Amino acid sequence: MRDLEGRVALVTGASTGLGFAAAHALARRGARLAINSRGGAQLEDAAQELSQEGVEVIGVAADIRDPDRLRGLEAEVRKQLGPIDILVANGGGPHAKLATELTDTDWEQAIPLVLLFVPRLCRLVLPGMRERGWGRIVAINSVASRQPIPRLALSNSLRPAVLGYLKTLSQEVAMDGVTVNAVLPGHTRTDRQVELATQIAKRTGRTVQQVLADQEPDAPIGRMARPDEIGEVIAFLASPAASYVTGQAITVDGGYAKNLY
Repeated sequence: MRDLEGRVALVTGASTGLGFAAAHALARRGARLAINSRGGAQLEDAAQELSQEGVEVIGVAADIRDPDRLRGLEAEVRKQLGPIDILVANGGGPHAKLATELTDTDWEQAIPLVLLFVPRLCRLVLPGMRERGWGRIVAINSVASRQPIPRLALSNSLRPAVLGYLKTLSQEVAMDGVTVNAVLPGHTRTDRQVELATQIAKRTGRTVQQVLADQEPDAPIGRMARPDEIGEVIAFLASPAASYVTGQAITVDGGYAKNLY
């Protein structure tokens, strides 16, 4: 299916993990891609792999915590590919800590990484989307915004704030042909999941593989998600088929979260 042929998509945090999976799914649908990370060989390798889908791909290095670098990122994508039609906002996860352990420094480091980069990017891409009467904004969030996860106090606090912003934004731009949604992954076998498992292993004296194996039954489906299973949902939300879906936070967690809404 090439239903995004000609559309320009920007995916942040896309050199690995869920960002890369989202970019891959968009590439298969024909989108012209700008992928972002802080740079290095991983970004170059990711761009090279994605280009094998037969679409134009550029890699643009920028730290999403820096508003000046975000402005430069948007300008570079516009210069090389054209105006951005699809934004997939994906940031890193903050440090895993108990709420009682958090310091002001922890908050100051986490807020730009988890929360602030989303409205900053939206401010940059929305004027063009509204003018053209078409746009897709999808934020990769976390099931932690539906059901708090132990020791992830920063994530549990800031990710619901992202959803509040996106829900409000979706109502303000819906009449302009722009949809705004979030995807909430549960446990997914990514580098981030391994990083969290490594922290638990160090605390408990167990192996990383033991920790990962213990997390799999948390979802009724009995296993962790593959990154591509998250990427396909993101690509659907970016597609013409999702033109009547906006203001939603779609949980993709194998049934892990126990909330009704």
